[in-house]
Amino acid sequence: MRIEAEGAMTGGAPNMIRPMPGNGRPRVVILGAGFGGLAAVMALKGAPVDVTVIDRRNYHLFQPLLYQVATAGLSPAQIAMPIRRILSRQKNVTVLMQRVERIDKDMQLVHTAECAIPYDYLVVATGARHAYFGYEEWAESAPGLKTIGDATEIRARILSAFERAEVTQDEKRREALLTFAVVGGGPTGVEMAGAIAELARKVIVRDFRHIDAASARVVLVEAGNRILPTMPACLSAKAQRQLEGLGVEVLQTATVIHCDAEGVMLADGRRIHSACVLWAAGVMASKAAKWLGAEADRAGRAVVDERLNIPGHDNVFVIGDTAAANREDGSPVPGIAPAAKQMGEHAARAIRARMAGNPVEPFRYRHFGNLATIGRKAAVADFGRIRISGFSAWLVWNLAHLWFLVGFRNRLVVFMDWGLAYLCYERSARLITDRHER
Repeated sequence: MRIEAEGAMTGGAPNMIRPMPGNGRPRVVILGAGFGGLAAVMALKGAPVDVTVIDRRNYHLFQPLLYQVATAGLSPAQIAMPIRRILSRQKNVTVLMQRVERIDKDMQLVHTAECAIPYDYLVVATGARHAYFGYEEWAESAPGLKTIGDATEIRARILSAFERAEVTQDEKRREALLTFAVVGGGPTGVEMAGAIAELARKVIVRDFRHIDAASARVVLVEAGNRILPTMPACLSAKAQRQLEGLGVEVLQTATVIHCDAEGVMLADGRRIHSACVLWAAGVMASKAAKWLGAEADRAGRAVVDERLNIPGHDNVFVIGDTAAANREDGSPVPGIAPAAKQMGEHAARAIRARMAGNPVEPFRYRHFGNLATIGRKAAVADFGRIRISGFSAWLVWNLAHLWFLVGFRNRLVVFMDWGLAYLCYERSARLITDRHER
């Protein structure tokens, strides 16, 4: 789609970007190029529409493997790909690197800092961010993991902790530096804790002369009564045993009431002295519900109807982590990549159906299972009636993540890195880069 910019609008309003005159095709604007957004774009390939993809970053990120960047297993370029490269052969797509500021549903405009983009159909797939449950000041001491910047910052904190422990003469300070507290026992927290323990005990154990890296203490703090609460209790128990086999301390029913640069304080009065606290306890949706003036749930997700529309606006779809959608039985659709992809494909089908004057079917989520990896040859997988753990679950986890990774080159390089890590516990991305001392 070719575009042109009108002159500045009156009153200081942004420029308008619109299709060239004579092009009467419907305009589809998709906000966000994550799993849901990309699925919607690709499902509109060949459709008689002009698609504009807007994302504040120029790359698609494979978030399920972000923790491996944070723990030096992979480099950022192995799990990310430029959006323009992914969509370069889809001729009905224009990509804009912009930050959305607001949405005008009445005028059907998406406003960014530099322009306003008109739409006939809008798909909002802007994802989620960390949630600190009202204690946003904790973010400085306990970074979460949602972006490449987060991952490289966490990697720097983890590796710097070992480096600082190597030179300190203060025994208590060394103990705090070698204590890693991961808050949140969901899949991200479990995977992070297992990866840190494996890094310390298997990968860098011979790299230092004045400290024993294997003595590092990794503590997983979970407020609930078990880790991986979305999985069956039997798999949660197996995951905990596998974590403990790696040397991870698992604290359950342990609520964090304070977090600072020296560690965390628990509700029962216990204090975990740690120079490296990592946050994996919750997420909050983007500002999409506010932009749309829509009802939101407690996590900030926009409440949608059975067709993923904002009530009263059948041309506006909200998908992925941004949407509070329910299954047929009334249970919430989980915030995982397969769900986002299915929502994106549904939104594209709905747009095609409405253009053809056909009825739009309700969204039906198909659950293929839950996976979580703990470490080398250790994982759990829930496929409903089939539940597996250990090496077989770990193998399934690896194959599934390679399959969904975007780009053949990325799949090949990640496969080779994983093979090397399996054979000799090597992690080649042990670099401290772009670190701003705090």
